[in-house]
Amino acid sequence: MSELKVLKFENGGPADTGMVEWEEIPQSSLDAGTPVQSGHNYFTDDTGTLTAGVWHCTPMTAKPGPYDVNEFMLVLDGSVTIIHENGDEHTIRAGESFVIPKGMPCTWKQTEDILKFYVIHDDPSGEVLGDDALNVRLPNPADELAPVGEQDTSRYIGDVPEQTVKVYFQDATEQMTVGIWTTTEMHTKPLPFPRNELMHILEGEVTLTDDKGQKTTYKAGDTFLVPKGITYQWDSTDFVKKIFCIFQPKESVAAAADAAE
Repeated sequence: MSELKVLKFENGGPADTGMVEWEEIPQSSLDAGTPVQSGHNYFTDDTGTLTAGVWHCTPMTAKPGPYDVNEFMLVLDGSVTIIHENGDEHTIRAGESFVIPKGMPCTWKQTEDILKFYVIHDDPSGEVLGDDALNVRLPNPADELAPVGEQDTSRYIGDVPEQTVKVYFQDATEQMTVGIWTTTEMHTKPLPFPRNELMHILEGEVTLTDDKGQKTTYKAGDTFLVPKGITYQWDSTDFVKKIFCIFQPKESVAAAADAAE
């Protein structure tokens, strides 16, 4: 597992190492192109099924087939077109995010280089969503959000914030969730974080303080991952909107997958 600390994602990978070239994509998996891919994996969780990082790839078209993982992606540069089995197409461009569910029949087509942040859930359970749910999910920051339900008010310092949320995706095992969330001014007590969460700030800024007293401020456009188990405090004085990708592992799912092996 990666070191237990908040990880800020950089477009070019870490300043000291950057991105490294990854192994070639087999020609047997391609319909067009001889892509060159590079990346940096910032995080692997202790289940070994969740990874998150940055990836760059030159143009290619993959052969059609079912997507073999649940993946959230935030496009940083370039674009990609996802072609559904029925011919419907979604083109996702820089600044936009999307989710492809595991098992969705599709073709990945990119006519230009692409750079993206990714969160991959390589689910070993064998569970997949129903056919009617196997479609690209596109979080839209302009969508209307709903008020968050009942909260644990004991975690806050000061007033309880007003929060809204919209969930765009949850995998078949209900461990990975993607959505958009907002909050008014919020201050939390330093408590252990109960999940892994990638956050991309759309509006506002937040200062996180870890258990060593280190403070880091994240602003609109920043992307970072808070790992499960870390103790940290959230402080934001104004409105904050973020895209989130949560992974909250379930022991029952891991046990079932182990039993099936």
